[in-house]
Amino acid sequence: MTALSGVVYIYMKRFMETDDPWAVINHPLEPWLLKLHVLSAPAMLFAFGLIATNHIWRSLKSNIPTGRKSGVLATYTFFPLVLTGYLIQVVIDELSLEILSWSHLGLGILCTWAVLAHRYVLKPFFKKKTRKGALPVQIKKNSLNS
Repeated sequence: MTALSGVVYIYMKRFMETDDPWAVINHPLEPWLLKLHVLSAPAMLFAFGLIATNHIWRSLKSNIPTGRKSGVLATYTFFPLVLTGYLIQVVIDELSLEILSWSHLGLGILCTWAVLAHRYVLKPFFKKKTRKGALPVQIKKNSLNS
């Protein structure tokens, strides 16, 4: 929801033009999309926190190589994405705001792509029947037991 509303909002703000020379916005839904984007971001942060405790942390400690690159990319782009999102709301300087908004858009697209790629790479794991909350873990053979 957050990614979709952000992309549609930036499209309306930057690439649409109104016929009215006195209009402040380019499309009547533009302010509503911005509100949807800003209000859905805390839900996304909360979801990321849940995923971080239940999935990301355990996956980084395990030996599962599948999905590692896309998951790490999604995780590492998420933090600057959140930071630029907060800074956009408080920065006043036009140039800084321009740099932040394009950075936020690029990071948002990259993070969304990484999450979708991560989901695609791990698709075979979702088909298996596992107990609720279980993480598929490869067991390392200890050299002392061999």
